[in-house]
Amino acid sequence: MITVNDKNKDRVIRHKRVRKNLSGTAERPRLCVYRSLSNIYAQIIDDEKGVTLVSASTLDKEVAEQLKGKNKTEQARLVGEIIGKRAIAKKIKAVVFDRGGYLYTGRVQAVADGARSAGLEF
Repeated sequence: MITVNDKNKDRVIRHKRVRKNLSGTAERPRLCVYRSLSNIYAQIIDDEKGVTLVSASTLDKEVAEQLKGKNKTEQARLVGEIIGKRAIAKKIKAVVFDRGGYLYTGRVQAVADGARSAGLEF
């Protein structure tokens, strides 16, 4: 009998394995990326306090106007640039990148490139 692997279940296992050794601190918080079929979300999290410092997604009202006519990868890059600008405004310069168990390609890489172009270091 042929079994079908649940890709999201495999991703969650990879994410848990990585998160054992990766955490955000006050000096270097964690930039976490979540990718759904139609949207992309990014947060900068201080794991010591358990708080989200900065967030951005394709669902933000101020971002939604800029996304018209762009494909998903271009939208992800724009979300990365916006979270980078918001982080710099809150005096966050260095972060740890948490790709959430996703492969570092496509939209996840576009978020990282956008954040780097805005001035974040990781």
